[in-house]
Amino acid sequence: MNRIMDINGFANYHTGKLYNSYEYFGAHLRKQQDGKGVYFTVWAPNATGVSLVGTFNFWNDQANPMERLGDTGIWHCFFENIGEGEEYKYKIFKKDGTSVQKADPYGFFSEKKPGTSSVVADMDGYEWKDGKWLKKRNEVRLYDGPLNIYEIHPGSWKMHEDKSHYSYRELADELVPYLKEMNYNYVEIMPVMEHPFDGSWGYQITGYYSITSRYGKPDDLKYLIDKCHQNNIGVILDWVPGHFCRDEQGLLNFDGTELYGHIDHPNWGTKKFNFGRSEVTNFLISNALFYFDKYHVDGLRVDGVTSILHLNFGMDEQIYRNRYGGTDDLDGIDFLKELNKAVFARYPFAIMAAEESTDWPLVTAPVDSGGLGFNFKWNMGWMNDTIAYVENDFFFRKNDHDRITFSMHYAFSENFILPFSHDEVVHGKKTLIDKSWGTYEEKFKNLKVLAMYQMTHPGKKLNFMGNEIGQFMEWRYYEEIEWFMLKYPIHDSHREYIKKLNRLYMNEKALWQQDNSWAGFQWIDADNRDHSMFSYIRWGLDDFIITVLNFTPNVHEEAWIQVPREGEYRVIMNSDEEKYDGTGTTYKKYIKSQRDEFNPDRNIIKIKIPGLSGLMIKKKKTIKRG
Repeated sequence: MNRIMDINGFANYHTGKLYNSYEYFGAHLRKQQDGKGVYFTVWAPNATGVSLVGTFNFWNDQANPMERLGDTGIWHCFFENIGEGEEYKYKIFKKDGTSVQKADPYGFFSEKKPGTSSVVADMDGYEWKDGKWLKKRNEVRLYDGPLNIYEIHPGSWKMHEDKSHYSYRELADELVPYLKEMNYNYVEIMPVMEHPFDGSWGYQITGYYSITSRYGKPDDLKYLIDKCHQNNIGVILDWVPGHFCRDEQGLLNFDGTELYGHIDHPNWGTKKFNFGRSEVTNFLISNALFYFDKYHVDGLRVDGVTSILHLNFGMDEQIYRNRYGGTDDLDGIDFLKELNKAVFARYPFAIMAAEESTDWPLVTAPVDSGGLGFNFKWNMGWMNDTIAYVENDFFFRKNDHDRITFSMHYAFSENFILPFSHDEVVHGKKTLIDKSWGTYEEKFKNLKVLAMYQMTHPGKKLNFMGNEIGQFMEWRYYEEIEWFMLKYPIHDSHREYIKKLNRLYMNEKALWQQDNSWAGFQWIDADNRDHSMFSYIRWGLDDFIITVLNFTPNVHEEAWIQVPREGEYRVIMNSDEEKYDGTGTTYKKYIKSQRDEFNPDRNIIKIKIPGLSGLMIKKKKTIKRG
């Protein structure tokens, strides 16, 4: 029996685990003995009736009433001799005598706005060419490997002259070469699930299984992901399982009752998912697996984890309580644990990154060790402290010295990603370069030191589009990045600096080989408050890199830097080079260490530290002769 029609196949949907529920629900192309057509299946247990309406029956709500499948609350029908491209909805007849037309919760595609209908789509017809990548990613070492993520909004990375969007395929043809050129090995794409309002940036969703038609069809997004994989670039999708928007065609009051929803989100004007219903958790966990299965994605950045963990998120009063009287959302916690268990059971290579903004413990610990089961967490504390530091006047930075050193007190408590994301360059917050204190030229110097600090600090890296060119204008979803700024040498040289810094990060094992423990980090000087300078070592298994950061314009003509070993050292990255619009400080090819005259047990190098600069220093390798 076809599983769309199999009552037994739905048992786990109501009481257990049906994490391939997208194979049962929605619109599925089928070939039957008596002809081809499409099976439609929808869950609406409180409806008094459901009719299939669409282009194929001229939206006649009497033409195709759906059949209720036993007492499952599931409705289904088969429509012969139709295929891809047909628009449809479900007309739900409610107990109060009213009716509403709803898009398919499991619809795989949608018509372009302002239309709100679902569209029949074939999810299995694309011919993938990423087999080599799929084999390789099972062997990728995430924790002790480089992870350099470029975050993009697909509608505004680049636009046509008439302000129309690039398609997924056009993005592939321009974005992928750019990622390779700039030495990023992952791209994170802001939500591509269908959403009605451009200004939500994709975070208020109506079609969880439907990629947005703004940029093309399902096969077009697959083409983009395929092209990334063929060029050794992983793809992370931003995913929003915490809440859904209230537009009528969506999940809200789907069958006349709160089928999917629970608590109102006062800040976002959305509805929180009811994680206590197995049908809802099956819907969401299946949705996560759907993108790994059908779109070959490599990871998900899970948005709004904090809102899932707390019953009263964003509320002034603690209105809701759990069964023990507390305010933790126990069902939400269980959902996150089950989500991560399900993903890693099927896709052990996956990146599951939590956007969690509090000190909730063990976010990246395994579920069987009491954790939530993610493998990465955005380090929001590091981001906030770092930005607050660079916004400060040079003279007063000494008073904020701890904002830089504090992160090392908890750097290894989770597996962190260090994010300078879209959230930091909107809503009057200013862009990274505009946040930075100083004159126009000093802002660029500041931004270079900031970038070196991010790249040499323990943790994986994420930057939003535009950071790499020193864009002054805040990100606006309706305009492309200010690429024209690259006509100005100071912006172009900044991008060249970021390109080289990214390349060093990707190539230098010391920057990521021991990323998750004190074995990979050692302070040289964490206490130079008066000069706002920091120096530290990143240790690999067989080499190391010294980083020196000067966050003031003061020049130190002959600074003494302690080095861990005797030998010759060279500067492998200098933000003050003339080609990066610095003052042009240069160094000898090799700087020989010497004994500290005040402490003969220590080795030092004497080196000039330019103002507002960062240096990366590496020991010359000893060549063993046979």
